[in-house]
Amino acid sequence: VAKVTEFFDAIFGDLFGLGRKRAAGQDLRYTLELEFEQAALGCKQAIKFTRSEDCRICAGSGAEGGPGGLQTCSRCGGQGWSKQKAGFFTARRDCLACAGSGQVPRVRCKTCSGTGLVENQREYVVRVPPGSQTGTIQRVAGEGSPGRRGGPAGDLHVAVRVRPHPFYRQEGELLVVEVPVAMEAAALGTEIEVPLLDERVRMRIPAGTQPDSVFRIRGKGLPQANGGRGDVHVRVQVEIPRVCGEEARETLGKLRAQFGDEAYPQQRAFRELVRATRSRDG
Repeated sequence: VAKVTEFFDAIFGDLFGLGRKRAAGQDLRYTLELEFEQAALGCKQAIKFTRSEDCRICAGSGAEGGPGGLQTCSRCGGQGWSKQKAGFFTARRDCLACAGSGQVPRVRCKTCSGTGLVENQREYVVRVPPGSQTGTIQRVAGEGSPGRRGGPAGDLHVAVRVRPHPFYRQEGELLVVEVPVAMEAAALGTEIEVPLLDERVRMRIPAGTQPDSVFRIRGKGLPQANGGRGDVHVRVQVEIPRVCGEEARETLGKLRAQFGDEAYPQQRAFRELVRATRSRDG
């Protein structure tokens, strides 16, 4: 029966003004900024926010001396509502004088100015699950503002915002790490150190590695729902040196003279493609 009554109130309360006297508390929203590693691995984070709470002096009644200092509202006669004509219908609306409670303070509480509420700072420890991303919202039931006249408290909605990382990026379930490698090291092959979320690993880069080459490290990436870890894609960014000084320029010139077309297969393929296009169009 209670559920049927609540359903009826939810559907017809706003239309006909038949809302019950209980009022739910207001929901609150908090934006939690996290580092990439915190959001990826999960963490516990203490947050502080301001919310309305029942005034302790008047026990949330708004009356000096507490609930015993309340009296029947003279405007609605204690009913908590008044009738209003709306076309063919007569609607019931919450009384503006008592906000639907049917009672008003004889003398208003000085601490809360008769509202029954005061603003207090609240501290709460949020448990951020692994794999959280910007836009992830965690609902904390009952941590919003308190309900009035026996209504339920509102909820706290914690929205995650992940700060951009200088070299980590998330692409679906993959963790992508961009690592700069010097041109000569990429040409000759080298070993690089790759910073992962919670450790560092060394990885061999073969000779002739090209820009944007991707290498996979298995099981060292983002936490998965099954308790395992995803993969890491290491994307190599080949860094071309900025030539400073005549000696360095001469050295690079000598190297260029020693290399034939075999050293630059992509350039050779591109030139052949251009020639074929011209022949077809000409």
